Amino acid sequence: MITISFKFLAGRYHATPWGRHVNEGAVEWPPSPWRILRAIIAVWKRTLPDIPESAVKPILEKLAAPPQFVLPPASTGHTRHYMPWFKKGPDDKTLIFDTFVAVCRDEKLFAMWPDADLDDAQVEILRRILGNLNALGRSESWCEAELFEGAIQPEREAKPLAASEAPGDHEIIRVLCPDPQSAFADDRVVTVKNETTGRGRNKQTAQVRSTIYDPSWNICMETLQLHNERWSDPPGSRWVVYSRPRDCFKIARTAPAGRPRAGRSDGPRIQVVRYAIDSTVLPLVTETLPVAEAARRRLMGIYGSLAERNGIRGRSDVFSGKDEQGQPLAGHAHAFYLPTDEDGDGRLDHLTVFARHGFDDEERRALGRLRTLRTGREGEDRHPLRLLLLGMGTASEYHSGPLKPSRAWISATPYLATRYAKTRGRDRIDIRWPGARAAFLERDIRGQLAAALPHLSAANLSQVRIEPLWDDNQVFRIGRRWRTIQFKRFRHKAGDDGGRRIAGAFRLIFPCPVPGPIALGWSSHFGMGLFLPDPTASSDEGTSC
Repeated sequence: MITISFKFLAGRYHATPWGRHVNEGAVEWPPSPWRILRAIIAVWKRTLPDIPESAVKPILEKLAAPPQFVLPPASTGHTRHYMPWFKKGPDDKTLIFDTFVAVCRDEKLFAMWPDADLDDAQVEILRRILGNLNALGRSESWCEAELFEGAIQPEREAKPLAASEAPGDHEIIRVLCPDPQSAFADDRVVTVKNETTGRGRNKQTAQVRSTIYDPSWNICMETLQLHNERWSDPPGSRWVVYSRPRDCFKIARTAPAGRPRAGRSDGPRIQVVRYAIDSTVLPLVTETLPVAEAARRRLMGIYGSLAERNGIRGRSDVFSGKDEQGQPLAGHAHAFYLPTDEDGDGRLDHLTVFARHGFDDEERRALGRLRTLRTGREGEDRHPLRLLLLGMGTASEYHSGPLKPSRAWISATPYLATRYAKTRGRDRIDIRWPGARAAFLERDIRGQLAAALPHLSAANLSQVRIEPLWDDNQVFRIGRRWRTIQFKRFRHKAGDDGGRRIAGAFRLIFPCPVPGPIALGWSSHFGMGLFLPDPTASSDEGTSC
């Protein structure tokens, strides 16, 4: 018995049955033996032309018999494309449906010839040819083919119909197969002409045979010639009636597993998710807080739909930062939403979502479906904010943007004080004096560093230098362009007072390189108090803190 296995590496098989139009949405399943044999011939001539025809033809003749198929679980899908048509002008387009069979990338389709046998030399030749077969059907149907010698569980079988009726759970389909009697003949691809040479008594007439195919078999005839000669079916082919399971495109639904809490994943946790922000008009860095809020709001909505149980929407404490009773979580283990300007043009172009303890499976699914944001800014309907997922990984795998290790860090957004300054009593502070405000914020930052960077030792924290970033008039400046008052600092929630808190901009200098992100102070999970590596500082080398 000969058995060939096909594994579709992209999880899709693209092929239209013979005689059907692509826009009919019909799919060829199982792959027709006619298609399989032509693919083997093409790979042989293209990649292994050193193998003689006399060695390959006996193998192909044995594969010309209709095989039996064992089908993997599959479903159907399609994409739509507007292709240039030029029928009504240069901008004219036509709609094309690309229908395909979707299969699991790890599942295999088996084609079996029970009555065919090959000797050792033929097995080796067929194995070499199949090893070079990288597509079956259209070019995007990447596949891996090989001779299979193990046991097969025939759960979904498609085979030639011997009886007059198919079993009750099967349906009848027509499958295009090679005709063993004529597929390897040359009566339809060879042109015979009579050519005369000489004159008089030396006149001779001879038949000259010519073909454009190598080898000159009917099965090698190309589609263009078939259409030109108006063949309804390819010469050398025949239609064979097969029975196929009616539910071959039905995949049993499984109930989603309950969400694990402790120990969500056996492998490394996904802690960092990076997006590129795209829009006709990108938001200014002063819009950091609204963009971060929009990302949190959208992710909570996506997660609520994905994790809905019995009509009750799911909620994620990592995304929301609140427990089941709606109380804010202590510490900084929940998600940070950090929009950043990483090309220095003053507009937000990246979004980083970071959680120190990582995301579970359903949270990663929600992160993967985050595509657009709505911040409520003017003109957003004309210039929507789109997100392109760049990647997911652990904190140790990312060293770009706010995650790059550095000794020197500068404010990318205003640092907002976590407490109010006392203006009365013995410890009062004269907040009208810039130096007093800077000193008050410096003490507040030192208190936040220990909670935000728990991996740093007390000795390292005590050596951190904090320098105010201000102009000659002692006005805090961010990026030498923005004043802290220009940033939106109020959240869209009742009672938020971020805009009334003392704000400043600083430079942090650590005794050794520190990995990011570093976000401190009030609304730090929404991009406020975000520090980025100082691009003017010298390269930071050495062991991290």
